[in-house]
Amino acid sequence: MPGMGNSLRAAALLAFVVLSILVSLLISSVQQFGARTSHFFNATVSGDEEELASLRGALVYQLNERRREILPLLSPDEHDRDEASEESYPKLDQESTLDYSLWNEITLGSRKAHLDEMGCESLVDMRAMEVLGSGYTKLVVKVNLAGGQPVALKLVNEQGIDMGKCVEDFKDPQGCRELVSYKLKKEIVLLQRLQHPNVIKLKGHCAGGHGGREGEGGRVTVILEQGNPLQMIQLLQSPWEDRFRVCLDLVRLLHFLSRSPLGSVALLDFQPRQFVTVSGALKLTDLDDASAEETACETDADCTLQFPHRNFTLPCSAGGVCEGLNEKRNIYNAYRYFFTYLLPHQAPPGLTHLVDHIMNSTGELKADINQTLEAFEHILHLYRSGLHLDNLPPSIIRDYTVMRGMVTSGSVEYRCWPSYSQQGCVLSVHSAREAALICNSHSQCNSFTVTGQKTWTGRILVSFRSSFSHLVPDATSDVYVKKSKSLETSAA
Repeated sequence: MPGMGNSLRAAALLAFVVLSILVSLLISSVQQFGARTSHFFNATVSGDEEELASLRGALVYQLNERRREILPLLSPDEHDRDEASEESYPKLDQESTLDYSLWNEITLGSRKAHLDEMGCESLVDMRAMEVLGSGYTKLVVKVNLAGGQPVALKLVNEQGIDMGKCVEDFKDPQGCRELVSYKLKKEIVLLQRLQHPNVIKLKGHCAGGHGGREGEGGRVTVILEQGNPLQMIQLLQSPWEDRFRVCLDLVRLLHFLSRSPLGSVALLDFQPRQFVTVSGALKLTDLDDASAEETACETDADCTLQFPHRNFTLPCSAGGVCEGLNEKRNIYNAYRYFFTYLLPHQAPPGLTHLVDHIMNSTGELKADINQTLEAFEHILHLYRSGLHLDNLPPSIIRDYTVMRGMVTSGSVEYRCWPSYSQQGCVLSVHSAREAALICNSHSQCNSFTVTGQKTWTGRILVSFRSSFSHLVPDATSDVYVKKSKSLETSAA
């Protein structure tokens, strides 16, 4: 068909153009690190010398301000100090004790990467796949490295609003690239300081050219493990068990952040878009807006948390600090962005009272993060152990005939929601008794197959069917058929 052929050719051409643009962008942003360029203070002089000098001074001020944001995050690491060049130390506070080797690593790439870390050489011959996201400051790109390993790269967004506004204000593209790159540098430090199973893994970074020599200021690339963007619409249609996992992972993360190596950390830009999933686990992927600063206060009125529909006032401590402000901010944001949508809907009947308690305590900020985590872990224990099913009669399974080591063939499937399969009805259960209870509640169900597959909690995946034509051997599965149905089959 000519129409279909034209459509396919158009689609192929569009894909080629998009990929070409992406590859060009990556080449210009990543693989040209080794190019020699002059320092941003050697920018071409045009117009009034006095105005240009004023702009330079303003830009230097902004650069120093960004450095000052990173300084408190640098911990002492004296044994590496001799390896670093004194000329590259940030001379902002001579009395500060800093991890100079880390500073040089993120700005110049001067320290050799650890054995398990990636550097500039890892980006040679990489293959661009797609743009995962772009914002005011950063561009996130999915690439496959030369060995085929998929990673995500974060770069300065050369076409972003932050870069454009800076160039408009200071007339210095290279100096602006260095200024904008400080968000990436800050993120590198935070990812090294805040290592946790629910924080995206920093695989390495590239600063400057190959080996960290002769690099252009601002050319920084962060190399991260690759995750899938959190899709709330898709998550809302997922089984409760998967939605609970996201909420549990989030609470575990917030518990860690409340007592991290940097102190209590607040996520100032708390949105689902700041998270990804890696093999089903929730991970925080954007840390540049994280803050470990405590809010100073004189009275309780200075410790007000303001949200669109609620305000909370916390106590001002004797030391002049708002007690627990960062922790409480994180908890309430978790409640309004995640718990409200993911936790209550279709919760198992035996757990609804516990879920309701979590919703009330977090929605009213009546519980701290320790109590919240304890409540989540208690639900997980009950759900894994099946203790929430203590009212299941043992006799329920007697209505079924079991065929061990078998699976059905020629099955007639029906759909249920939410299901682990879009083509049929596949749910997780603690035991065959719970599966029998579910089958009895479905008017279409006449048999179910207990498979060898398990979910992240260790619960078993079971497939429910209305009928089947015959059985075939399968050592990992068992088929349960309603005795009334098996009698009908025998009579036929």
